[in-house]
Amino acid sequence: MTTTITRQDLAARIAADIPEGSYVNLGIGAPTLVANYLPEGLEIILHTENGMLGMGPAPEAGRVDPDLINAGKQAVTALPGAAYFQHADSFAMMRGGHLDVCVLGAFQVAQNGDLANWSTGAPEAIPAIGGAMDLAIGAKSVYVMTDLLTKTGESKLVAACSYPLTGVGCVTRVYTDHAVFDVTPDGFAVRETFGGTPSPGSKR
Repeated sequence: MTTTITRQDLAARIAADIPEGSYVNLGIGAPTLVANYLPEGLEIILHTENGMLGMGPAPEAGRVDPDLINAGKQAVTALPGAAYFQHADSFAMMRGGHLDVCVLGAFQVAQNGDLANWSTGAPEAIPAIGGAMDLAIGAKSVYVMTDLLTKTGESKLVAACSYPLTGVGCVTRVYTDHAVFDVTPDGFAVRETFGGTPSPGSKR
């Protein structure tokens, strides 16, 4: 099976699903691409774990402000009206249910919405969960952006996670390079398929 949608296109697809007026956190890695595709004219306020509301898209080449970075230490921009605050206040927003949406990466998502995205248990893995746990439990909706398959061809959507959990029953929707899945009481439900991916029920 080959990739049928690029990460950039997938980021744009996720951006299109974020309601106007939402306060949103974009996790480290691929989810940060979503900032570049938010629809113009809509007020969607991006939050960074390291202490900013009103983050904008990635800066143009040659216009990087070294004082403006996200939690992944990537250069970002600040939109008019942006606010800065200490780490403790940022985490209070995350833990207090003040974020409408967060977009996170994943190693595995279970059919009941469990999320594993911080460690595979490999010896060289970073032994810290970071703020992902707070985001996964604190945000009202948790979107996952990931490839459907691992590099060895195994599905990242599983019956039960075998990796250490980030959050229990927290995932709302999974966006992959092949399809979008909702997490329902009955498990994964295909919401949309991309490119050459067979539709639900079709023969391959």
